[in-house]
Amino acid sequence: MSKPRDPPRPHLVRGSGPQGGERRSEHRGAPDEAIEKERLKDQAGHVLDEARMVLPGIQALFGFQLIAVFNERFARDLSRNEQLLHLAAVALVVVAIALVMTPAAYHRQVNDGTVTRAFIDLSSKLIAGALLPLMVAIALDVYIVARAVLPDTGIGLAAAAFALITCGGLWYALPRWHRRRR
Repeated sequence: MSKPRDPPRPHLVRGSGPQGGERRSEHRGAPDEAIEKERLKDQAGHVLDEARMVLPGIQALFGFQLIAVFNERFARDLSRNEQLLHLAAVALVVVAIALVMTPAAYHRQVNDGTVTRAFIDLSSKLIAGALLPLMVAIALDVYIVARAVLPDTGIGLAAAAFALITCGGLWYALPRWHRRRR
């Protein structure tokens, strides 16, 4: 008969305690992958920081999208359908901006200085959800740019598909794959 095994001991994560000491982590993987539970306040700070980091890039894309419409080549070289595709891309970027900005606006109006698990969950879903319309908008605009530069529609479609697969793979598939591995 085999002797019962002792339960695994938590890893000690060095340098992560209040004064650089040790804090216990319940993760049983390699020490360099130790996971710690964050306080709600810290989680809220990270969520809002993530939104702040993503927003300037989305706003820059939005600015370039708006400027493109006033370029003479927009009306001359793009078909009416391609111009409507660009308008759809602009609308999708507006949706992405609204989704990314919602956590900060919601927090100020609803939570009144407190942090709740519901706020963290909602904010995470909104920011992750913003990536879908952004990904489609990027793919549409890549197609439009390819069409403006190259006469071949097929190359434009291939470039758009590449952009869509790349963004989707990195923003959605990779995190889900990594989460399943843990």
